[in-house]
Amino acid sequence: MRFASLASGSEGNALVVESGSTRIMLDCGLGLKETVSRLNRLSLAPDDLSGILVTHEHEDHASGVVRFAKKYDIPVWLTYGTYKSDEKAYSTLSRLSVLEGYRRFGIGEIEMEPFPVPHDAREPVQFVFGDGAKRLGVITDLGSSTPHVESLLSGCDALVIECNHDSGMLARSAYPPSLIRRISGRLGHLDNESASRLLERLDQSRLQHVIAAHLSQKNNTPGLAKSALCRAMGCDEEWIGIACQHQGFGWRQIL
Repeated sequence: MRFASLASGSEGNALVVESGSTRIMLDCGLGLKETVSRLNRLSLAPDDLSGILVTHEHEDHASGVVRFAKKYDIPVWLTYGTYKSDEKAYSTLSRLSVLEGYRRFGIGEIEMEPFPVPHDAREPVQFVFGDGAKRLGVITDLGSSTPHVESLLSGCDALVIECNHDSGMLARSAYPPSLIRRISGRLGHLDNESASRLLERLDQSRLQHVIAAHLSQKNNTPGLAKSALCRAMGCDEEWIGIACQHQGFGWRQIL
């Protein structure tokens, strides 16, 4: 199993997971041409995708889903809450599935386990991906951790974890107080130290990759995110990867 990011941040998000001939795209917050271009950068074409999973309705994760899925006839999976957030658009998709009860389900050679997260959307989820031997956990939008989240992420072989902001930089930013409260609140986004504490509570024994994701371009830096996560891992900063807005990251193989 391997995974790569097309983009990660407030301007758009998309990640691809591959096992054998199955390739799943998690979110599509980019325009049509940009999504195709970034897939090409990974030596993929839209027809290579087996499906699209949608974590929640915010534009940086879902704005491109309907147009992209319609043009290339790709099946889409989402929660009922996300479906209701734009029922008129989603109902035009001919290959749409609503997740039921956060149960595991399979697409080709990949098994997905959706799980609810604290975030200010209608019914947001994140996912653990597995191929029967290896597991990848992805958490890119949550304001705070929960025991359930941590139980699912423990023992993963790879982890993509939100490090949205540095709390000091956010507090000193020019953002309106209401936006600062939203971002830093229980239903907002994880700051570096909260991500580090979450990582500390996990079983890290199998981790081959840890990628910091969804970094704010105004209220964080790759260096601060890496520093926080490497303290939790007891590793060198160079070992921590970064998912950036304009490049995402290239293929990471889970051995």
